[in-house]
Amino acid sequence: MAVKVKVGLIGALDMLKFKNMSKVREAAIQAAPAKEITADYAVNNNAKALHPDFQKVVVTEIIDHPGADAKTLVLRAADGGKLAYFRAGEYLSLKLKIGQSYVSRPYSISSSPKEALAGKYEVTVRTNPGGFAADYLLNEVKVGDEFLCSAPQGNFYYEELRDPEHIVALAGGSGITPFLSMAKAIADGTEDFKLTILFGSRTEEQILFKEELDALAENDKINVVHVLSDEEKEGYEHGFITADLVKKYASEDYSVFICGPEAMYRFLEGELPKLGLPRKNIRRELLGVTKKIAAHPDFPQECVGATVQITVRQGEVECVIPASCEEPILVAVERAGIIAPSRCRSGECGWCRSKVISGTFFAPPEHEGRRYSDKETGYIHPCATFPTSDLILEVPGEYHG
Repeated sequence: MAVKVKVGLIGALDMLKFKNMSKVREAAIQAAPAKEITADYAVNNNAKALHPDFQKVVVTEIIDHPGADAKTLVLRAADGGKLAYFRAGEYLSLKLKIGQSYVSRPYSISSSPKEALAGKYEVTVRTNPGGFAADYLLNEVKVGDEFLCSAPQGNFYYEELRDPEHIVALAGGSGITPFLSMAKAIADGTEDFKLTILFGSRTEEQILFKEELDALAENDKINVVHVLSDEEKEGYEHGFITADLVKKYASEDYSVFICGPEAMYRFLEGELPKLGLPRKNIRRELLGVTKKIAAHPDFPQECVGATVQITVRQGEVECVIPASCEEPILVAVERAGIIAPSRCRSGECGWCRSKVISGTFFAPPEHEGRRYSDKETGYIHPCATFPTSDLILEVPGEYHG
Protein backbone atom coordinates (compact mmCIF):
# COMPACT_ATOMS: atom_id res chain seq x y z
CA MET A 1 0.00 0.00 0.00
CA ALA A 2 1.40 3.40 -0.99
CA VAL A 3 2.08 5.85 1.80
CA LYS A 4 0.80 9.36 1.22
CA VAL A 5 2.73 12.20 2.86
CA LYS A 6 1.18 15.63 3.04
CA VAL A 7 3.65 18.50 3.25
CA GLY A 8 2.27 21.68 4.76
CA LEU A 9 3.39 25.21 4.00
CA ILE A 10 5.87 25.25 6.90
CA GLY A 11 7.35 21.92 5.80
CA ALA A 12 7.74 23.12 2.22
CA LEU A 13 9.57 26.24 3.42
CA ASP A 14 11.91 24.05 5.54
CA MET A 15 12.73 21.91 2.51
CA LEU A 16 13.41 25.00 0.41
CA LYS A 17 15.66 26.36 3.16
CA PHE A 18 17.57 23.08 3.28
CA LYS A 19 17.97 23.08 -0.51
CA ASN A 20 19.44 26.58 -0.47
CA MET A 21 21.74 25.92 2.52
CA SER A 22 24.85 25.26 0.40
CA LYS A 23 24.33 28.54 -1.49
CA VAL A 24 23.95 30.49 1.75
CA ARG A 25 27.13 28.94 3.16
CA GLU A 26 29.10 29.65 -0.02
CA ALA A 27 27.95 33.28 0.03
CA ALA A 28 29.04 33.62 3.66
CA ILE A 29 32.44 32.13 2.86
CA GLN A 30 33.01 34.44 -0.07
CA ALA A 31 31.94 37.47 1.97
CA ALA A 32 34.33 36.71 4.83
CA PRO A 33 37.81 38.30 4.64
CA ALA A 34 40.71 35.89 4.10
CA LYS A 35 42.74 35.50 7.27
CA GLU A 36 46.08 33.76 7.67
CA ILE A 37 46.06 31.14 10.44
CA THR A 38 48.74 32.36 12.83
CA ALA A 39 47.63 30.72 16.07
CA ASP A 40 50.26 28.51 17.70
CA TYR A 41 48.31 25.34 18.50
CA ALA A 42 50.08 22.82 20.75
CA VAL A 43 48.43 19.84 19.05
CA ASN A 44 49.70 20.97 15.63
CA ASN A 45 53.20 21.53 16.97
CA ASN A 46 53.24 18.08 18.56
CA ALA A 47 52.04 16.48 15.33
CA LYS A 48 54.82 18.18 13.34
CA ALA A 49 57.44 17.15 15.92
CA LEU A 50 56.35 13.50 15.99
CA HIS A 51 55.45 13.06 12.31
CA PRO A 52 57.47 15.47 10.15
CA ASP A 53 57.35 15.09 6.38
CA PHE A 54 61.12 14.85 6.40
CA GLN A 55 64.10 15.59 8.65
CA LYS A 56 67.48 16.98 7.68
CA VAL A 57 70.32 15.16 9.43
CA VAL A 58 74.09 15.41 9.41
CA VAL A 59 76.63 12.61 9.94
CA THR A 60 78.58 13.53 13.09
CA GLU A 61 80.43 10.25 13.68
CA ILE A 62 81.12 6.96 11.89
CA ILE A 63 81.77 3.93 14.11
CA ASP A 64 83.56 1.03 12.43
CA HIS A 65 82.76 -2.61 13.25
CA PRO A 66 85.61 -4.32 11.34
CA GLY A 67 84.96 -7.93 12.38
CA ALA A 68 81.32 -7.64 11.37
CA ASP A 69 81.96 -5.68 8.13
CA ALA A 70 79.62 -2.92 9.27
CA LYS A 71 79.56 0.74 10.23
CA THR A 72 77.25 2.76 12.45
CA LEU A 73 76.34 6.26 11.28
CA VAL A 74 75.63 8.71 14.09
CA LEU A 75 73.08 11.21 12.79
CA ARG A 76 72.12 14.48 14.44
CA ALA A 77 69.60 17.13 13.52
CA ALA A 78 71.27 19.47 11.02
CA ASP A 79 69.83 22.49 12.85
CA GLY A 80 71.02 21.21 16.24
CA GLY A 81 67.47 20.62 17.49
CA LYS A 82 65.48 17.55 18.43
CA LEU A 83 64.62 14.69 16.13
CA ALA A 84 61.25 12.94 15.92
CA TYR A 85 60.65 10.54 18.78
CA PHE A 86 60.09 6.85 18.01
CA ARG A 87 59.26 3.44 19.42
CA ALA A 88 62.23 1.08 19.83
CA GLY A 89 62.14 -1.16 16.76
CA GLU A 90 61.10 1.45 14.18
CA TYR A 91 63.13 2.38 11.10
CA LEU A 92 64.18 5.44 9.10
CA SER A 93 64.06 5.80 5.33
CA LEU A 94 67.27 7.56 4.28
CA LYS A 95 67.02 9.73 1.14
CA LEU A 96 70.27 9.58 -0.84
CA LYS A 97 71.61 11.05 -4.06
CA ILE A 98 74.13 8.61 -5.50
CA GLY A 99 75.62 9.84 -8.74
CA GLN A 100 72.65 10.76 -10.92
CA SER A 101 70.27 8.47 -9.03
CA TYR A 102 67.93 9.35 -6.18
CA VAL A 103 67.30 6.40 -3.88
CA SER A 104 65.87 5.68 -0.46
CA ARG A 105 66.69 2.81 1.85
CA PRO A 106 65.11 1.77 5.17
CA TYR A 107 67.39 1.13 8.14
CA SER A 108 66.33 0.16 11.65
CA ILE A 109 67.32 2.65 14.33
CA SER A 110 69.90 1.08 16.66
CA SER A 111 69.92 3.88 19.25
CA SER A 112 67.47 4.37 22.12
CA PRO A 113 64.33 6.50 21.66
CA LYS A 114 65.58 8.61 24.56
CA GLU A 115 68.56 9.71 22.46
CA ALA A 116 66.24 11.21 19.84
CA LEU A 117 65.25 13.82 22.42
CA ALA A 118 68.92 14.82 22.49
CA GLY A 119 68.89 15.12 18.70
CA LYS A 120 70.61 11.81 17.82
CA TYR A 121 69.82 8.70 15.77
CA GLU A 122 72.11 5.78 15.03
CA VAL A 123 71.71 3.45 12.05
CA THR A 124 73.96 0.53 11.24
CA VAL A 125 74.85 -0.55 7.70
CA ARG A 126 76.40 -3.91 6.94
CA THR A 127 78.22 -5.03 3.79
CA ASN A 128 75.74 -6.18 1.15
CA PRO A 129 77.36 -7.68 -1.96
CA GLY A 130 76.01 -5.74 -4.92
CA GLY A 131 74.15 -3.37 -2.62
CA PHE A 132 73.98 0.01 -4.32
CA ALA A 133 73.10 2.13 -1.27
CA ALA A 134 75.06 0.00 1.23
CA ASP A 135 78.32 0.46 -0.72
CA TYR A 136 77.72 4.20 -0.85
CA LEU A 137 77.02 4.52 2.87
CA LEU A 138 79.97 2.31 3.83
CA ASN A 139 82.59 3.68 1.46
CA GLU A 140 81.68 7.22 0.44
CA VAL A 141 79.70 8.92 3.19
CA LYS A 142 81.87 10.97 5.55
CA VAL A 143 81.44 13.07 8.68
CA GLY A 144 79.73 16.34 7.79
CA ASP A 145 77.58 14.92 4.99
CA GLU A 146 73.92 15.92 5.15
CA PHE A 147 70.84 14.20 3.79
CA LEU A 148 67.14 13.83 4.41
CA CYS A 149 65.38 11.06 6.24
CA SER A 150 61.77 10.22 6.96
CA ALA A 151 60.10 10.33 10.33
CA PRO A 152 60.44 6.98 12.17
CA GLN A 153 58.24 4.35 10.55
CA GLY A 154 56.95 0.80 11.04
CA ASN A 155 55.05 -1.40 13.48
CA PHE A 156 57.89 -3.60 14.70
CA TYR A 157 57.81 -2.74 18.39
CA TYR A 158 56.54 -4.08 21.71
CA GLU A 159 52.87 -3.27 22.32
CA GLU A 160 51.59 -4.13 25.78
CA LEU A 161 47.98 -4.36 24.56
CA ARG A 162 49.01 -7.13 22.14
CA ASP A 163 52.22 -8.75 23.37
CA PRO A 164 53.00 -10.76 26.51
CA GLU A 165 55.62 -9.23 28.79
CA HIS A 166 58.31 -11.55 27.40
CA ILE A 167 59.68 -10.94 23.89
CA VAL A 168 61.95 -13.58 22.33
CA ALA A 169 63.92 -11.84 19.60
CA LEU A 170 65.39 -13.92 16.77
CA ALA A 171 68.15 -11.94 15.08
CA GLY A 172 70.69 -12.57 12.36
CA GLY A 173 73.50 -10.28 11.21
CA SER A 174 72.51 -6.62 11.07
CA GLY A 175 69.00 -7.72 12.08
CA ILE A 176 70.18 -7.18 15.64
CA THR A 177 69.73 -3.39 15.33
CA PRO A 178 66.03 -3.06 16.31
CA PHE A 179 66.63 -5.37 19.25
CA LEU A 180 69.66 -3.36 20.33
CA SER A 181 67.37 -0.32 20.40
CA MET A 182 64.82 -2.26 22.47
CA ALA A 183 67.50 -3.40 24.93
CA LYS A 184 68.78 0.17 25.33
CA ALA A 185 65.20 1.38 25.87
CA ILE A 186 64.66 -1.22 28.61
CA ALA A 187 67.96 -0.29 30.26
CA ASP A 188 67.18 3.45 30.33
CA GLY A 189 63.57 2.97 31.45
CA THR A 190 61.87 3.96 28.20
CA GLU A 191 60.36 0.48 27.77
CA ASP A 192 59.29 -2.12 30.33
CA PHE A 193 59.29 -5.76 29.23
CA LYS A 194 61.52 -8.84 29.37
CA LEU A 195 63.73 -9.34 26.30
CA THR A 196 65.54 -12.54 25.33
CA ILE A 197 67.71 -12.18 22.23
CA LEU A 198 68.81 -15.26 20.27
CA PHE A 199 71.44 -13.76 17.99
CA GLY A 200 72.81 -15.82 15.10
CA SER A 201 76.29 -15.10 13.74
CA ARG A 202 78.77 -17.19 11.77
CA THR A 203 81.71 -16.82 14.18
CA GLU A 204 82.48 -15.08 17.45
CA GLU A 205 84.58 -12.48 15.60
CA GLN A 206 81.63 -11.53 13.41
CA ILE A 207 79.21 -10.82 16.26
CA LEU A 208 77.92 -7.28 15.79
CA PHE A 209 77.68 -5.11 18.96
CA LYS A 210 78.97 -7.94 21.17
CA GLU A 211 80.39 -5.69 23.89
CA GLU A 212 77.30 -3.47 23.99
CA LEU A 213 74.97 -6.47 24.13
CA ASP A 214 76.95 -8.19 26.87
CA ALA A 215 76.89 -5.00 28.94
CA LEU A 216 73.13 -4.61 28.44
CA ALA A 217 72.62 -8.26 29.45
CA GLU A 218 73.64 -7.33 32.99
CA ASN A 219 70.11 -5.93 33.29
CA ASP A 220 67.78 -8.51 34.86
CA LYS A 221 65.21 -8.02 32.08
CA ILE A 222 67.67 -8.61 29.22
CA ASN A 223 69.14 -11.98 28.21
CA VAL A 224 71.45 -12.32 25.19
CA VAL A 225 72.20 -15.76 23.75
CA HIS A 226 74.77 -15.95 20.95
CA VAL A 227 74.31 -18.72 18.38
CA LEU A 228 77.31 -19.51 16.16
CA SER A 229 76.71 -21.46 12.95
CA ASP A 230 80.30 -21.97 11.78
CA GLU A 231 82.19 -22.71 14.98
CA GLU A 232 81.70 -24.38 18.35
CA LYS A 233 82.82 -22.51 21.46
CA GLU A 234 82.14 -22.78 25.15
CA GLY A 235 79.50 -20.30 26.29
CA TYR A 236 77.79 -20.19 22.89
CA GLU A 237 74.98 -22.13 21.31
CA HIS A 238 75.94 -23.85 18.04
CA GLY A 239 74.03 -24.27 14.80
CA PHE A 240 70.91 -22.41 13.71
CA ILE A 241 68.06 -20.80 15.62
CA THR A 242 65.45 -23.55 15.80
CA ALA A 243 62.10 -24.03 17.51
CA ASP A 244 63.81 -26.22 20.13
CA LEU A 245 66.29 -23.44 20.89
CA VAL A 246 63.45 -20.93 21.28
CA LYS A 247 61.65 -23.26 23.68
CA LYS A 248 64.83 -23.65 25.69
CA TYR A 249 64.95 -19.94 26.53
CA ALA A 250 61.29 -18.90 26.29
CA SER A 251 58.81 -18.59 29.13
CA GLU A 252 55.28 -20.01 28.94
CA ASP A 253 53.76 -16.83 27.47
CA TYR A 254 55.82 -14.90 24.95
CA SER A 255 55.92 -13.22 21.55
CA VAL A 256 58.53 -13.93 18.90
CA PHE A 257 60.05 -11.01 16.97
CA ILE A 258 62.19 -11.79 13.91
CA CYS A 259 64.72 -9.67 12.02
CA GLY A 260 67.53 -10.97 9.83
CA PRO A 261 68.58 -12.00 6.32
CA GLU A 262 66.32 -13.67 3.78
CA ALA A 263 67.86 -17.12 4.33
CA MET A 264 67.00 -16.92 8.02
CA TYR A 265 63.37 -16.05 7.27
CA ARG A 266 63.11 -18.99 4.87
CA PHE A 267 64.54 -21.40 7.44
CA LEU A 268 62.23 -20.15 10.19
CA GLU A 269 59.17 -20.73 8.00
CA GLY A 270 59.54 -24.40 8.87
CA GLU A 271 60.39 -23.85 12.53
CA LEU A 272 57.84 -21.30 13.74
CA PRO A 273 54.76 -23.56 13.38
CA LYS A 274 56.40 -25.96 15.85
CA LEU A 275 56.06 -23.31 18.58
CA GLY A 276 52.28 -23.42 18.47
CA LEU A 277 51.99 -19.67 19.04
CA PRO A 278 48.96 -17.57 18.08
CA ARG A 279 49.52 -15.60 14.88
CA LYS A 280 49.46 -12.29 16.76
CA ASN A 281 52.44 -13.46 18.84
CA ILE A 282 54.77 -13.68 15.84
CA ARG A 283 56.10 -10.40 14.49
CA ARG A 284 58.40 -10.08 11.48
CA GLU A 285 60.38 -7.01 10.55
CA LEU A 286 60.02 -6.05 6.89
CA LEU A 287 62.29 -8.33 4.90
CA GLY A 288 62.47 -6.41 1.66
CA VAL A 289 61.80 -8.02 -1.70
CA THR A 290 63.63 -11.21 -2.59
CA LYS A 291 66.78 -10.82 -4.67
CA LYS A 292 66.05 -14.13 -6.41
CA ILE A 293 62.67 -13.47 -8.00
CA ALA A 294 63.48 -15.82 -10.91
CA ALA A 295 63.33 -18.71 -8.44
CA HIS A 296 59.81 -17.79 -7.33
CA PRO A 297 57.40 -20.56 -8.38
CA ASP A 298 54.88 -18.08 -9.80
CA PHE A 299 57.32 -15.87 -11.69
CA PRO A 300 56.88 -16.18 -15.50
CA GLN A 301 59.88 -18.17 -16.74
CA GLU A 302 59.84 -16.42 -20.11
CA CYS A 303 60.78 -13.24 -18.24
CA VAL A 304 63.97 -14.67 -16.71
CA GLY A 305 66.87 -12.64 -18.12
CA ALA A 306 64.53 -10.42 -20.15
CA THR A 307 64.50 -6.61 -20.29
CA VAL A 308 61.64 -4.24 -21.03
CA GLN A 309 60.99 -0.52 -21.42
CA ILE A 310 59.02 1.52 -18.91
CA THR A 311 57.44 4.82 -19.93
CA VAL A 312 57.41 6.86 -16.72
CA ARG A 313 55.01 9.77 -16.43
CA GLN A 314 55.51 12.18 -13.54
CA GLY A 315 53.31 15.23 -13.82
CA GLU A 316 53.88 16.69 -17.27
CA VAL A 317 57.27 14.98 -17.66
CA GLU A 318 57.56 11.68 -19.53
CA CYS A 319 60.62 9.53 -20.16
CA VAL A 320 61.38 5.98 -21.31
CA ILE A 321 63.78 3.87 -19.26
CA PRO A 322 65.14 0.30 -19.55
CA ALA A 323 64.37 -2.25 -16.84
CA SER A 324 65.18 -5.85 -16.05
CA CYS A 325 62.23 -8.15 -15.40
CA GLU A 326 64.17 -9.49 -12.39
CA GLU A 327 64.39 -6.18 -10.53
CA PRO A 328 61.66 -4.18 -8.79
CA ILE A 329 60.23 -1.40 -10.92
CA LEU A 330 61.26 1.17 -8.31
CA VAL A 331 64.94 0.22 -8.70
CA ALA A 332 64.81 0.94 -12.44
CA VAL A 333 63.04 4.25 -11.82
CA GLU A 334 65.62 5.37 -9.25
CA ARG A 335 68.58 4.29 -11.36
CA ALA A 336 67.29 6.52 -14.15
CA GLY A 337 67.57 9.53 -11.85
CA ILE A 338 63.83 9.93 -11.29
CA ILE A 339 62.92 11.10 -7.78
CA ALA A 340 60.19 8.73 -6.63
CA PRO A 341 58.64 8.27 -3.17
CA SER A 342 59.42 5.15 -1.13
CA ARG A 343 59.92 4.06 2.46
CA CYS A 344 59.55 0.41 3.47
CA ARG A 345 60.63 -1.11 0.11
CA SER A 346 58.74 -4.25 1.08
CA GLY A 347 55.32 -3.63 -0.45
CA GLU A 348 53.65 -2.77 2.83
CA CYS A 349 53.48 0.96 3.51
CA GLY A 350 52.14 2.10 0.11
CA TRP A 351 54.28 5.24 0.05
CA CYS A 352 55.46 4.45 -3.51
CA ARG A 353 51.91 3.72 -4.80
CA SER A 354 51.81 4.31 -8.58
CA LYS A 355 49.35 3.62 -11.41
CA VAL A 356 49.94 1.25 -14.31
CA ILE A 357 48.31 2.64 -17.47
CA SER A 358 49.23 -0.35 -19.61
CA GLY A 359 51.41 -3.45 -19.45
CA THR A 360 51.78 -6.52 -17.23
CA PHE A 361 53.64 -7.09 -13.99
CA PHE A 362 54.29 -9.64 -11.23
CA ALA A 363 53.65 -8.86 -7.56
CA PRO A 364 54.85 -11.67 -5.23
CA PRO A 365 51.93 -12.72 -2.98
CA GLU A 366 54.11 -12.56 0.15
CA HIS A 367 54.72 -8.85 -0.53
CA GLU A 368 51.19 -8.03 -1.63
CA GLY A 369 50.26 -5.05 0.54
CA ARG A 370 47.85 -3.35 -1.85
CA ARG A 371 44.25 -2.56 -1.02
CA TYR A 372 41.59 -4.43 -2.96
CA SER A 373 40.50 -1.23 -4.70
CA ASP A 374 44.08 -0.60 -5.85
CA LYS A 375 44.28 -4.04 -7.40
CA GLU A 376 41.04 -3.39 -9.26
CA THR A 377 42.09 0.05 -10.55
CA GLY A 378 45.67 -0.76 -11.64
CA TYR A 379 47.71 0.70 -8.78
CA ILE A 380 50.90 -1.05 -7.69
CA HIS A 381 53.65 -0.72 -5.13
CA PRO A 382 56.71 -0.42 -7.45
CA CYS A 383 59.14 -1.36 -4.66
CA ALA A 384 57.68 -4.89 -4.64
CA THR A 385 56.50 -5.29 -8.25
CA PHE A 386 58.42 -6.67 -11.24
CA PRO A 387 57.71 -5.75 -14.89
CA THR A 388 56.81 -8.62 -17.22
CA SER A 389 56.22 -6.49 -20.34
CA ASP A 390 56.70 -2.92 -21.51
CA LEU A 391 54.83 -0.59 -19.13
CA ILE A 392 53.35 2.87 -19.01
CA LEU A 393 53.52 4.02 -15.40
CA GLU A 394 52.34 7.16 -13.58
CA VAL A 395 54.65 7.92 -10.64
CA PRO A 396 53.94 10.62 -8.01
CA GLY A 397 56.61 13.16 -7.13
CA GLU A 398 58.69 13.24 -3.93
CA TYR A 399 60.32 16.22 -2.21
CA HIS A 400 64.06 15.81 -1.63
CA GLY A 401 65.07 19.33 -0.66
